[in-house]
Amino acid sequence: MAPIIQVLPTSADLFHAAADEFLRAGRTAIGAQGRFTVALSGGSTPRGLYSLLAKDHADFSWPRTHLFFGDERQVPPDHPESNYRMVNEALLSKISIPAENVHRVRAENSDAKQAAAEYESDVRKFFELRSGEFPRFDLILLGLGPDGHTASLFPGSEGLNEQSKLVIANWVEKFNSFRISFTYPVLNGCAEAMFLVSGAEKADIVAQILKGNNTPPFPAQQVQPTDGRLLWMLDEAAASRLSR
Repeated sequence: MAPIIQVLPTSADLFHAAADEFLRAGRTAIGAQGRFTVALSGGSTPRGLYSLLAKDHADFSWPRTHLFFGDERQVPPDHPESNYRMVNEALLSKISIPAENVHRVRAENSDAKQAAAEYESDVRKFFELRSGEFPRFDLILLGLGPDGHTASLFPGSEGLNEQSKLVIANWVEKFNSFRISFTYPVLNGCAEAMFLVSGAEKADIVAQILKGNNTPPFPAQQVQPTDGRLLWMLDEAAASRLSR
């Protein structure tokens, strides 16, 4: 299925449009099954969305919403680089959501592979998965790195080939560290994957991903939900090299 591409004039417009889509997906999911399952991403652009949700939509059905993390750095939850810390500061600390509805990666574990295995176990238990099954998130939020990575699936990393696990400790050579990440079977099993990308510094990689066939493909190009919606939300700066 071809991606849906939405271009908004400014980053502020992008945040508002993304919030509208978050709320739409949430209301649809809660209406259909009584709960809304979301995998969050880190980064400055999603932070703008989270801050807006906290400010303008604190009355959303947060008690029926379950928040997971698409990836995490191997740091404690209070570390400046922690995705959980960013989400907590921008969103969680400002809304009424039960603690048990926030499913964070225990990334402070000194063994990254063990932390990944524990998170996979948590996800499997929540979704009541049998062996060989994968979860179906209602919404997965994704960012885009200048090298074409998404979640913590980086070019050339072993995690690009994982097809059986839900969560991996992916070694990232350029950072000389592990990143804990969902795998493609999880990303591609969702009802909706939503990329949020802003800024002129992302224009080149956005154009390469959305315009061309790359060999090998960029990691973000391999996010192709098998039975779901793929939405790219861009501001005009990030979309500046796309043809109209």
